Amino acid sequence: MTLFTIGYEQSTQDAVLAALREAGVKHLIDVRAVPQSRKPGFSKTLLCASVEAAGMRYTHLRALGTPKPGRDAARHGHPEIMHRIFRAHMEDPEAQADLARAAALAAEEPVCLLCFERDPAQCHRSIVAEMLGVKATHLMP
Repeated sequence: MTLFTIGYEQSTQDAVLAALREAGVKHLIDVRAVPQSRKPGFSKTLLCASVEAAGMRYTHLRALGTPKPGRDAARHGHPEIMHRIFRAHMEDPEAQADLARAAALAAEEPVCLLCFERDPAQCHRSIVAEMLGVKATHLMP
């Protein structure tokens, strides 16, 4: 299983796609609860089209996103609270189902978990990678 993660903060869509291609990613898994962005090119519809035009697959797994209280904690500089909220959220059946789906996708081909935060230590995608039982490579576009 080959697993990468990437955050698009301080980046462009072109830079993110280039980093994915260079790493050999075949499938981008969007792990945002709300797949919208003020940054051009990172809202779900356009991102999906761009990823597919670059020859990769795109899947949004909403239940692997951080619930609003966790996002609020992260936004206010409290990643430890966000991590606690996210870990509790991951006990939900829907989150477990999406985690199993991510594991199945990662077993098929190299995948990358996408979220906003540049620093993986500040982002829930590191927790998702940990729960998948794989040491992830964090890409920095």
